[in-house]
Amino acid sequence: MPPVTKYRDEKVAARIHRKERIRKKIAGTPERPRLTVFRSAKHIYAQAIDDTTNTVLASASDLEEALGGESSGQEKKKTKKDKAKLVGKAVAKKLLAKNIAAVIFDRNGFIYHGRVSAVADGAREGGLKF
Repeated sequence: MPPVTKYRDEKVAARIHRKERIRKKIAGTPERPRLTVFRSAKHIYAQAIDDTTNTVLASASDLEEALGGESSGQEKKKTKKDKAKLVGKAVAKKLLAKNIAAVIFDRNGFIYHGRVSAVADGAREGGLKF
């Protein structure tokens, strides 16, 4: 019999288990924060976290107006992967404004593929070092 979990779905429970395993090994510092990614069915979010003080140094999501969160519909519709790359560039721009050029990438239990890797690629293009 599988262990009882507090999550409604086994996929979510498996991701949380992977996340805990990853988080035992990595931690963010003020000089090199942890860049974590959360991916939902519709949106993507990225946060740079200093684990020593438990503060968020910068964040970005595809819901922000600057990234076309509430688009007028006149421009070409962007794919979720394109939006994820823009989120990576936006968080990189915010971190570089605070003189932070290096981060530790935390995929948050998600597979490094698709939108998660697009955020990482966008952050690298924005000037961050992993």
